[in-house]
Amino acid sequence: MLIDWFTLIAQLVNFLILAWLLKRFLYQPIVTALDAREKKIASELQHAALVENEAKQSMSEWKQKNDDLEKQRMLLMQQAAKEADDKKAKLFIDARKESENLRARLEESLHNEQKNLQQEIIGRISTEVFSIAKKVLTELADVTLEDCMVKVFCERLRKTEKADIEVMRGLFHQSNHPPIIRSAFSLTPEQCDSVNKTVIDLFSIDAKISFETDTNMISGLELSMNGHSIKWNIQAYIDALQLTVEVALEGDKKEKEHVHDKQPAQHSP
Repeated sequence: MLIDWFTLIAQLVNFLILAWLLKRFLYQPIVTALDAREKKIASELQHAALVENEAKQSMSEWKQKNDDLEKQRMLLMQQAAKEADDKKAKLFIDARKESENLRARLEESLHNEQKNLQQEIIGRISTEVFSIAKKVLTELADVTLEDCMVKVFCERLRKTEKADIEVMRGLFHQSNHPPIIRSAFSLTPEQCDSVNKTVIDLFSIDAKISFETDTNMISGLELSMNGHSIKWNIQAYIDALQLTVEVALEGDKKEKEHVHDKQPAQHSP
């Protein structure tokens, strides 16, 4: 059998051309398409896995938040209950304190009213005593109450301890401020001369004494030298009288309470 080399070579060439054409226009696009689809499927699987992980994470976070919210709710309920109890206790304490304060204010008001009444009684008694003393002294000795007060004050100055005299003299020389005589009433020129002479002789100073009237003083006089003073007034006598009145009022109050306690209780039939 004879081989047709030309035909064989031609068929071989045709086969090679056909294989090249198949690879160039059919096999390569198919392989490329398969690779692209495989990559797409892998990407979609990766995305699905990522979405699944995100979903699991979101579910875990939601559960954690839900648990946190539940804990916060319980904590808020406990805090609200505690605050309610604390507020209730505070309101009770405040109410008790307010009651105690009200009672204290009432007691203080009653005490002040009693004190004011005592002061009014003492004031009226003092006024009457002064008025009677003035009349008696004027009628019996032809002197005024003020003259007697000045005389007693001068005697009080003369009885001052030597140590106090030295202290006041030293204070005067340190400041050179003039001595001040304060009185609850206006002094006459004669009374001023009497006090002035007593002070100068007693303290051995050469100074012009200043006289002032202080209406806030209880009847009496006061010598002041640079913050140091010697005074005489009837405050001690008034304090003793006030103490006597207080004791009398307190005794009357206790007696009334004692009588009230002894009264039998009345029962309705």
